[in-house]
Amino acid sequence: MTELLLIALAVLLGLALLLRWRRPAWYWMTFGVLLAMLKVRFRYASVMDACDLTVPASRLRLTLARWFNWDTPRQRVPRLLWIRPTRTGLRLRIRMQPGQDAFDYSAAVDRLRHAFGVHQVTSREIKPGTVEIAMTGYDVLRRVQMPARLDRGELRIPIALCEDGSVHYRDYKQVPHAITLGASGSGKSVTQRRVIAELAAQRVALVGIDCKNGVELAPLARRFSALADNPDDAADLLEALVARMEATYQTIRREQRISADTPDAEITADIWGLPEHLRPVPVVLTIDEIAELALFTTTKEKKRRERAVVALVRLAQLGRAAGIFVDIYGQRFGSELGDGITMLRAQLTGRMSHRVNDESSSKMAFGDVSPHAVFAATQIRNDRPGMAVVGYSNGDWTRIRSAYTSMREAVTACNRNADLTPDLPELSRFRPLVDLAAAEAPQVAEAA
Repeated sequence: MTELLLIALAVLLGLALLLRWRRPAWYWMTFGVLLAMLKVRFRYASVMDACDLTVPASRLRLTLARWFNWDTPRQRVPRLLWIRPTRTGLRLRIRMQPGQDAFDYSAAVDRLRHAFGVHQVTSREIKPGTVEIAMTGYDVLRRVQMPARLDRGELRIPIALCEDGSVHYRDYKQVPHAITLGASGSGKSVTQRRVIAELAAQRVALVGIDCKNGVELAPLARRFSALADNPDDAADLLEALVARMEATYQTIRREQRISADTPDAEITADIWGLPEHLRPVPVVLTIDEIAELALFTTTKEKKRRERAVVALVRLAQLGRAAGIFVDIYGQRFGSELGDGITMLRAQLTGRMSHRVNDESSSKMAFGDVSPHAVFAATQIRNDRPGMAVVGYSNGDWTRIRSAYTSMREAVTACNRNADLTPDLPELSRFRPLVDLAAAEAPQVAEAA
């Protein structure tokens, strides 16, 4: 009996080690989560003390101990409210002791990571006096696996997995305009394909500018309402979008008609408050390489560049209420691109940086957000394409990695939803001409 028990334990241990090596997600769900919860339960007080997250006993207890010659009271440990296991780690809700603040815990996350033996620890304040510690049991960014259930919504799409196991969403209503930077081979194009493939299934007009002769966006043309593949057409397209924006504002102004008996719910200053039959379709503008649009060598190109940049700045300043959203991709996005670029960058709330080759490139994205995000963007490894740092306007940042989306997958998503492509009269001359028979041939071949 003893020999059978030892054999069973050896087999179980070997299976656990094999899963930890080959399938860390399976290992966490079967063995790791239980071991981690036991470790937290039994070592919580000692770890808090070792990480300087305890406070001295109250003055009353110290006085009583001195009067009655009692032992010196122990340090007070923050109260552990609950532990919640997740598919990638643990979440701890902690009630802080008087005199502590959330910064004490965020400064100790690296010590907590080593003490509890987990891959990653992050901290955030839930409400005054309460913080949440998110522990990741394994490297979730090594092999990105998006959850089966995703919280999609109107103009809200899942893009990547965060380092704490949560999903990073691109919500255009909250963050209307964004810039994505990255060196060649960093996975910037993969993120772009992911965004377009997700938007293809929504009621939205896709407009693209790809001054690299359309090599990135032309294969997706069946789902695009307008596409420009050279700087001259791009300038005309941007000015046409500005004209559409101005017409949309005229529609909103006509429908306001505010009077004393107008219900509050019917007063609007953007397209979302318009009646359904009057609401214009939202437009997402994707610019593949901003430098190709901003650089110039001749006087004629300089005039074209000024037209394009001025129109782009106007769209970034005023486009949100008119339902026009801007996504800009590029390797660099600094003042060396000319006048107006810094002003344009100030209007781009969303900031994402893949691997960059120098610190100044990451400063272009996060210099006005967080110096820690600048440093993190320069530490992304070459063998992690699609990994990026996302910065928020409040100074927070996190590492993410996009789920790999091949060109074939993006093309299939666009072709499948080609019937959702709206026809925009203002942009009709920029509508891409595609060979429908040639586009449908790969679909038929795959079905066969």
